[in-house]
Amino acid sequence: MAMVFVISLPLILFSVMLGVGCYLFGRARGRQDIRTHAQTFGVPIAPPNAYPTDQQPPSSCSKSKVSEMV
Repeated sequence: MAMVFVISLPLILFSVMLGVGCYLFGRARGRQDIRTHAQTFGVPIAPPNAYPTDQQPPSSCSKSKVSEMV
C-alpha cells in the first residue's frame, strides 16, 4: 500500500501544479490578447464589388423615401 501512495502522490501533485500553471498561463495570455486585439462589434461592411460601379448602394435614410412615408 505504501508503494501506491509513494507513486500516486507525486503524480497527483504534478497534475495539480500543471493544471494551475496552464490556467495562469492561459489567463495571462487571454488578458494580453484582449489588450492588443480588442474586438469590435457592429454592422459588417459590404464586400468589394458587391454593387455594380454605375449603381450606388441603397441608403437607409434617403430624403425621397422619408418624404414618401409622410
